[in-house]
Amino acid sequence: MRESPLGQPTEYSDEYAPGVLFAVPRAVARDILGLGTELPFTGADVWNAWELTWMNSDGKPVIATATLIVDATSPNVIESKSLKLYLNSFAMTRYVSADAVATLMTADLSRTAGADVAVDIVTTADASVSPISNFAGACIDDLDMAVLPDEVDAPLLRCESGEIVSEALHSHLLRSNCPVTSQPDMGSLLVRYCGPKIDRSSLLRYIVSYRQHNDFHEACVERIFVDIKNRCAPDTLTVYARYNRRGGLDINPFRTDTDQAPENSRLWRQ
Repeated sequence: MRESPLGQPTEYSDEYAPGVLFAVPRAVARDILGLGTELPFTGADVWNAWELTWMNSDGKPVIATATLIVDATSPNVIESKSLKLYLNSFAMTRYVSADAVATLMTADLSRTAGADVAVDIVTTADASVSPISNFAGACIDDLDMAVLPDEVDAPLLRCESGEIVSEALHSHLLRSNCPVTSQPDMGSLLVRYCGPKIDRSSLLRYIVSYRQHNDFHEACVERIFVDIKNRCAPDTLTVYARYNRRGGLDINPFRTDTDQAPENSRLWRQ
């Protein structure tokens, strides 16, 4: 298997270059969590690309944004730097339409992920297309914390009582690090569940425990889902992280054991 471009000196092509795309098998991180082929969740990784451009048939630049949705059951994650290189390679190549670009991207990204990837390209400069939104439920960031954990610690999670509740909680204090470059990735996290009431302070401490954790966005969210499920035993659970953009891309992993689908609404830092 060829080496990932992440953390390596790289030449940036501005002519269409599908060969730069790099796949990372999901099984690597899932084996660590003890997950087999029967996953305890469904979901998707929602990618937003904010710096997409190409040339039209006359050689005039076109600007656009793109939303890419990769199903959580796909064998591979598309490595983020390779995706940035790939998107950049459209810059000086001519295409007859946005549909032609979307068709090409769909084929290339689906081949890399090992499953169908949905691609939606928007070429209008209309702020109503991606308005700023908020996560549902209560923000837990103002809760007091005692000693801050310095590594991920699932036993931090605990239930407050035997009371059964249905609620949504969120935090903007999520931070993890790239496992290759150690660059920080910051974002917001939504936990929606039905089951024994989770102690909010313990959940906040658990989220903060990712502050020095090295892993990809998708793997962090899957670990959070598994840890909450194992420690708090909710009847239903949804975990959704929306990370801040880096290099023109934001990555938003969504995992659930319900029939919900992710809403792709920008948060205040995106």
